[in-house]
Amino acid sequence: MGEHLTFIGSVTAQLVRAVPVTLLILAVSGVCATVLATGLTAMSVARSPLPRLIQRTWTFLFRGTPLILQIFMIYYGFAMVPWIRHGLLWAAFRDPVFCTCLAMTCCCSAYIAEIFRGALAAVPRGEIEAGRACGMTGFLLLRRVIAPSLIRIALPSYSNEIIMMTKSTSLASTITVLDITGVAQQVIAHSYRTLDVFCAAAALYLLINATLSTLLTALERRLDVDRAPTPLAPIPPTLEPLS
Repeated sequence: MGEHLTFIGSVTAQLVRAVPVTLLILAVSGVCATVLATGLTAMSVARSPLPRLIQRTWTFLFRGTPLILQIFMIYYGFAMVPWIRHGLLWAAFRDPVFCTCLAMTCCCSAYIAEIFRGALAAVPRGEIEAGRACGMTGFLLLRRVIAPSLIRIALPSYSNEIIMMTKSTSLASTITVLDITGVAQQVIAHSYRTLDVFCAAAALYLLINATLSTLLTALERRLDVDRAPTPLAPIPPTLEPLS
């Protein structure tokens, strides 16, 4: 029993040292995917048909193919392109962490863009008309009226996407990235104790996702509180005149 606990402790320590790699992939791809999804959402409501066509094509391609296939195509496929392999871009595309972040950015931006597009369509029309009635136009209307409502509507689904992205970072281990799953596979290759190692890795993923879920839930509640109307002061009763 003591030897077993010692092994679990040693494995956990090795896996914890790989947590920064997992969080780095999640942070970079999450931020980049959100920025790209914002642009795709703007393209989806553009008046010109070309931006809408680009947005639909992007969404169709990256939602319709597996993420692991996209990672393989970027990491292994681009290495076979001569002008990439022998050019300045090779310094980036030879890095498996960069390729993982790029693949996750492209894939997850398609899903987040659909979340934003649905939230944009759900913004109450009355709020927009009220903003225009107050003289707001263009960027001011977007910043003061549309964006706050869009964020509140999209946040629950966006939170789920962030949790899914956290779990998807484990695919980086398929291209030699030493994230949590990658280190776990290395330990298993030397110890052959698959169940113990993967249970320790699963516990770390659960801890990361629980932390993210708590933070995002707190943000949702904060936005709901900010949206709640300020209660009006009670009106004192009117005294009836004496007859």
